[in-house]
Amino acid sequence: MKKTIKLLALLAMGAALAFAACGSNSKVEGQGDGAAAAEWVDLGLPSGLLWAKCNLGATNPEEYGDYYAWGETDTKEVYFWETYKYCTAVDEEGWVKTLSKYNTDSEYGTPDHLTTLQPSDDVATAKLGNGARMPTETEWNELLDNTTSEWTTVNGVYGRKLTAANGKSLFFPAAGDRDGSELHVAGEYGRYWSSSLDAGDPYMARYFHIGTWNYPAYVDNDHRFSGFSVRAVRASQN
Repeated sequence: MKKTIKLLALLAMGAALAFAACGSNSKVEGQGDGAAAAEWVDLGLPSGLLWAKCNLGATNPEEYGDYYAWGETDTKEVYFWETYKYCTAVDEEGWVKTLSKYNTDSEYGTPDHLTTLQPSDDVATAKLGNGARMPTETEWNELLDNTTSEWTTVNGVYGRKLTAANGKSLFFPAAGDRDGSELHVAGEYGRYWSSSLDAGDPYMARYFHIGTWNYPAYVDNDHRFSGFSVRAVRASQN
């Protein structure tokens, strides 16, 4: 009888620990732990670059995943200049005054002339390792130049499907973005960071934009504090 009671107590403790562990892994707007992004797709690109099948923080291609400010490696509750890692001062309107890293303009402090995220600031590298990283602006454009684009749905989720000549494809859900504490335009647009700074306006970084059928995919710039999706890449191991 004592053995039975002890076994039941151990099982209950194990269940409680498992529940606590699941709870501790939850993320802001997250859907999964990012492990599925270790599955890579070879689109036959000229560079040989492999692209992750899912967004960082997602377990299926249609899931939104997590949102990150540019150069930050953790999710958070509020996305604005006051909460941005590399903003060291704001003006009376809450606009960035000085940047502590990735700065090409003395207007925003002492320039360091870094224009590409270092591995320590690359969330794809931090979460996945093994050579994973965020794509550069050039690599996003290579993807666009070597695929056809279609606005479609996967399991009821809107997004854009990019298909290469070898028949392989990637689905980018219209995950919206996080500004302040809110999730915006999910289901209508998707914004995916590159690792490239906008050198002319260092408070901005380059990103990949998708939208509805009449808004083709393209690369643009936006404020570094914004919470955008991340899709990882890595070099081919062939």
